[in-house]
Amino acid sequence: MNSSKHTELANHAWSVADLLRGDYKQSDYGKVILPFTVLRRLECVLEPTRQKVSDLAEQYKDREIDPDGFLRRASGHSFFNKSTLTLKKIAADPQNAAKNLQVYVGAFSENARGVLDRFDFAQQIKRLDNANLLYQVIGKFTDLDLRPEAVSNHNMGYIFEELIRRFAEQSNETAGEHFTPREVIQLMSRLLIAPDGDGLHLPGVVRTVLDPACGTGGMLSAVDDLIKDLNPDATVEVYGQELNPESWAICRSDLMIKGQDPENIAFGNSFSDDGHARGTFDYMLANPPFGVEWKKVKEAVEYEHTSLGEAGRFGAGLPRINDGSLLFLQHMISKMKPVDVNGGGGSRIAIVFNGSPLFTGAAGSGESEIRRWILENDWLEGIVALPDQLFYNTGISTYFWILTNRKSPEHKGKVVLLDARHQWQKMRKSLGDKRKELGKEHIATITRLYGEALAAAEDAEHPLHAKVKVFANTDFGYQRITVERPLKLRFEVTEETLAALATSKPVQKLASSADFVAAVRTLLSSSWATKSEALVALKDAVVAAGLLWPAGAPFAKAVRDTIGVRDPEGEVQRIKGQPEPDAELRDFENVPLGEDVQEHLKREVHPHVPDAWIDHSKTKVGYEIPFTRHFYVYKLPRPLAEIDAELKVLETEIQALLQEVTQ
Repeated sequence: MNSSKHTELANHAWSVADLLRGDYKQSDYGKVILPFTVLRRLECVLEPTRQKVSDLAEQYKDREIDPDGFLRRASGHSFFNKSTLTLKKIAADPQNAAKNLQVYVGAFSENARGVLDRFDFAQQIKRLDNANLLYQVIGKFTDLDLRPEAVSNHNMGYIFEELIRRFAEQSNETAGEHFTPREVIQLMSRLLIAPDGDGLHLPGVVRTVLDPACGTGGMLSAVDDLIKDLNPDATVEVYGQELNPESWAICRSDLMIKGQDPENIAFGNSFSDDGHARGTFDYMLANPPFGVEWKKVKEAVEYEHTSLGEAGRFGAGLPRINDGSLLFLQHMISKMKPVDVNGGGGSRIAIVFNGSPLFTGAAGSGESEIRRWILENDWLEGIVALPDQLFYNTGISTYFWILTNRKSPEHKGKVVLLDARHQWQKMRKSLGDKRKELGKEHIATITRLYGEALAAAEDAEHPLHAKVKVFANTDFGYQRITVERPLKLRFEVTEETLAALATSKPVQKLASSADFVAAVRTLLSSSWATKSEALVALKDAVVAAGLLWPAGAPFAKAVRDTIGVRDPEGEVQRIKGQPEPDAELRDFENVPLGEDVQEHLKREVHPHVPDAWIDHSKTKVGYEIPFTRHFYVYKLPRPLAEIDAELKVLETEIQALLQEVTQ
C-alpha cells in the first residue's frame, strides 16, 4: 500500500469532522474518530468468524462454564465479539443506535473493551446521541474498508499515526510525543539487531522486545517484522508501556489483532509505576520525549535513587528536573539480561536523544555521572548523528545511542561515533517540522557503515572514512581541576573602605562602634603595604582615642576584608602559613583522563600565572561526548577580494533599481 492510499483512508476517517463541526471543538475530533477507527478495524478483523463466534456464544448462553477460551479459538484471535450486531446494522436503526452500540461494545471480550474504555467511548456515545449525530457517524465508518487483506497491520499503523498527528495538530499537542517516523524506526531497528543476524536464524529462536515509551507500538512492530523477515519461525514477544491513553489503546488493539498478548502493554508512567518491574529483555528501544521535565514523578524517582541506590534503576545519578531523557536510559539499562559465563545472554538497547545528553552537566553533575557509569561499564557501543528536520515535532538534530552489555571482542573498550547527518532526501511535502526523510539507500548505507565502522575508521581510503571515528571509553573522560591563585592585598583607609568597615557585623556589635569608626577616620587617605603595618596603625589610632582594640578572629577578618584592596602587587595573604586562595581569581580546567594534572598546570597555566596551584581536594572526574567537535571541519573564509567584488556588483544593482524608481 502506497502513502497515497494511507492518506486516502485517513481522510475518509477524518471526514467525520464535517459532521462534528459545531457540536464538537476541533481539539475533540480525535476523541470520536480514533475510537471509531479502532472499533471498525476490530470489526473488520473479526468479520470472517463473526457468525461462528455468535453461534457458539449462543450455545454456551445458559451453561455455567466460561466460554471465553472457546470463543477466542473460534474467532482465531485473542479477542472476540459475541453479538450478531455490526456497525452497518446499528446505523440502519437510528432510533436505537446508542443502545445497540453499547450492546455491541459490551459483547466484546474484556481485553477489547478495555481498549475502548481508554477512549472514554461510552461518554462519546452518549454525547453523539444527544447531538443526534451517532447514527451518522457510525454510517461513515461502515464504508471504511479496514479488512486485513486490504490493509495490513503494518499499514494500519501508518493510518493510526496519521490520525494521531492530525489530532495532535488540532489539540495543539506534540505529535512527536506519540510516534516516530517509520523510516527512522527502520534504521533504528536494523542498528539494534544487525550484530545478531546469525543468531536470529537459529531454529526455535525466541526474542523479547521492550519499548518503555511505546506510543502506538510502531517500534515494537518494526522489530517484530524485521526479526520475522530474517527468520519466519522466530518467536517475538513484544512488551511496552505508554502514558497517553489513546496511544496505549491503539497499541493494545494492534497487538490483539496480531495475536500478541495485549497484557504486555502496560499503562502508566514508566518511572513511577514500572509495568515490567521484574522483566529483562533481549532488545529495547525507545524515542522518549525530548526535554520533558520529570517533576510529576520527582518524589518517586528521588526515593528510589536514595533508598535503593545501585540496587534500583537510578543509582548512577539524576539529571536536571527539566529533562528526563537519561532517566529512560537508566530505566532500560536496569532491564538488560545478564551475560552468562559462556558469553550468552545480554541485551542491546537503542534510544533516540537530542544533543543535550551528550554534554549537559559539568563534572560531578547527575548527567555527567550517568555518562561516567555507562562508559566505565563499557556499555556504550556507538552513537549515530541523524539529519535535522527528521521528526514531526522538532527540527533539531537527533542521535541514536546504541548500548549493549555483550560487546564483541573487537568493540570492547571502544565507542563508535558515526556522522550520518548528510544521509537524507528532501520530502515532497513537509509534515510539521519534518522536511527531510531517510530513503532506503540511506538506511542501507548507514547500517552497512555502522557494521564496518572499526575497519572504516582505520582505512583512510574508505569512501566514508571521514564519517566514522572510534574512541576509547576513557577518551570522553576528563578531570575538572580547580586552579587557585593567591589573594593579594594592599591596605588603605578611604571613604569606601571605611564605610565597609562601619557596616560590618563585628564593628556594629561594638558598644562604641561610632567612636571606633571615628578613631579609624583619623587615618583617612593612609595606606600600607602589609597587613601587619595596617593593624599596628589602626590599633594605635583606636588606643589613642581611649578605646580598647577588640579581640577575636571574626573582628580581625572583618578589618582585613574591608580595608584590604585587591592588588596584583600586594601582599600574599596566608592561612596557617599557606597562601590563601582568591575566590575571584579561581578558575577551572578540564584535563583529559590519564594526563598528569601537574604537567598540565606547568604547560598551560604557569606561563601566564606562575603563582597558580591546583586544589586537589576539589578535583572531579566528568564525562562528556562532544560529538560535533570531533567531526568539525575548518573552512577557510572567502577571500576579501571575492567578497568586495560581490558587494560592488550588489551596489551596482541597487543603483540601477533606484534610478528606475526615480525616473
